[in-house]
Amino acid sequence: MTKKLNPTPKTPLPFLGLACAVGVSTMYYNQPLLEEIGRTYHADAGHTGFVATATQVGYALGLLSFVPLGDVVERRGLMMKLYAAVAVGLVLVSVAPSLWWLIVGSVVIGALASVTHVVLPIAPDLVSHEQRGRAIGTVMTGLLLGILLARTFAGWVSHAGGWRSVFVVAAVMNAAFVPLLWKVMPKLPPKQSLSYGEAMRSLWTLYRSQPLLRESSAVGALVFASFSCFWTTLVFLLESHYHLGAGVAGTFGLVGAAGALVAPVAGRLADKHGSRWVISVGMGLLAFSYVWLWAEEKAPVATMWHMAALAVGVIVLDVGAQMCQVANQTRIFGLVPSARGRLNTVYMTVYFTGAAAGSALATRAWAHWQWNGVCGLAVAMIGLAALRHLLGRRNADEDRCHPRPEDELMEA
Repeated sequence: MTKKLNPTPKTPLPFLGLACAVGVSTMYYNQPLLEEIGRTYHADAGHTGFVATATQVGYALGLLSFVPLGDVVERRGLMMKLYAAVAVGLVLVSVAPSLWWLIVGSVVIGALASVTHVVLPIAPDLVSHEQRGRAIGTVMTGLLLGILLARTFAGWVSHAGGWRSVFVVAAVMNAAFVPLLWKVMPKLPPKQSLSYGEAMRSLWTLYRSQPLLRESSAVGALVFASFSCFWTTLVFLLESHYHLGAGVAGTFGLVGAAGALVAPVAGRLADKHGSRWVISVGMGLLAFSYVWLWAEEKAPVATMWHMAALAVGVIVLDVGAQMCQVANQTRIFGLVPSARGRLNTVYMTVYFTGAAAGSALATRAWAHWQWNGVCGLAVAMIGLAALRHLLGRRNADEDRCHPRPEDELMEA
């Protein structure tokens, strides 16, 4: 039986953004390190790329396994346990004796890093329905900065102490965050009296009964797959074409962080113009960014100008991806407020399955066709996302800010 929704105890939105940043960054430390990892284990790009893929597969599994608990157990305690487990997993990855063990460990830390999406659904509980986009945009800023700055952090730390030191330092950061959660966050009681089994079974009910959830999941997966194509293969491009390594690849994460700052703006635009409009603009920017990134690499100019043009492409790429993500989550969180954790589970599981597929296909595209193949693959994925977007539902339910009464009472 669904409980009456109680007001969520107030937690500062910026702190939720910090929690998302700490959790999600775990997934992206390995991307600028793939060349160094390959040298350690004497593996080529086609095989080391599976480290990034494994982390995203693990994240999808964690989203499916752990995030539904956010609707049915006390969330502060759940978050503390998961952050502590991430710290242990990072230590184990740092001492992996072979590439195979590193891939297995990457699946584990990816699964545990799904704590990020226990945190994110708390944000719309703190504001009115009309401000849902703004709240999600604020917290998503932290999440997106975590994704992008993780690459910068990893590149710089590895330059000083090797790739294994990156995971050791990250383990300390996650462990330190556990007492901080205890101090800053209040207890967050569950919204529904459901068993774990009931919560898991309700995932299919939600997916089947919410057409907009299905559309958003498909569009999000294809958009993030295209986004992952770039970040998974950037270090290969820099190494092979410009003889630059992990430190420079990580620095491009810092450049991309400027694009992440669009998240609050995207949230406000979704509140004002509707999510469909924001997604349309975001996909247009994504497609433009890949045309730009392909063209600049072909231009016969000095390396300095290539780096400047690459930085412009990274910013546009990240702005487009973040607009799509914020708008998608704004609309799905408006569907069934008592099931936001499970809505996010369905959406993000499909989303990161797309990311894993994008990373895997991008490494193969690089191995066979290099940058031409990567850009062509990414544009094809954006085209599929645009087609699904155009075929989506266009009715009054799509961008509503207020849930229907029957949704509030729905026992999914």
